[in-house]
Amino acid sequence: MDVPHADGEPQQRSRRIVVGVSGSLGSLAALHRAVSEARRTGDAEVHVVHAWEPPGGEYGYRRSPCPPLLSAVRDTARGRLETALEDAFAGVPTGVRMHAELVRGGPGPVLTTLADDPGDLLVVGTSAGWLHRGMRPSVTAHCTRRAVCPVLVVPGPELQRLMERRRAPWRPRAAWDVDAERAILLPEAS
Repeated sequence: MDVPHADGEPQQRSRRIVVGVSGSLGSLAALHRAVSEARRTGDAEVHVVHAWEPPGGEYGYRRSPCPPLLSAVRDTARGRLETALEDAFAGVPTGVRMHAELVRGGPGPVLTTLADDPGDLLVVGTSAGWLHRGMRPSVTAHCTRRAVCPVLVVPGPELQRLMERRRAPWRPRAAWDVDAERAILLPEAS
């Protein structure tokens, strides 16, 4: 995409890699992959985005506005973004241009709006566990259906998959299933 320069001549915009970060393990994996892609290409800027909404969504806030609550939620979102960057890199990674931003709105629509150029790359992590997916629409599904640019879906780390398997309430528990990772059979009680 050509961007007008101060002297009136068009200037080529560097490639952007837009990555959504919520603080989950999946989003941290996506952030690491976005930085790796930026290092690989050498000229891309990583645009880290944390989308946030007021409690009850925009409709609920319009019905009952509460500026102090909105300010507290925004501050919490800012802290979550800072913590995610700190957890992922212990600060800002070197050798990569990075821009972090809080955006008010739903994560899927925010990410697809920001990654608005076909030359951009949108990086998202896989959806959270089954309970979260049942309560909120999938950001990954929204982005893959609606983005105008390529979307890179990063699978969650092994630790996340282990944790989700461990918490699965529908998994039947047997007498021997004390430690599911090692599947130790317990001796019969006499």
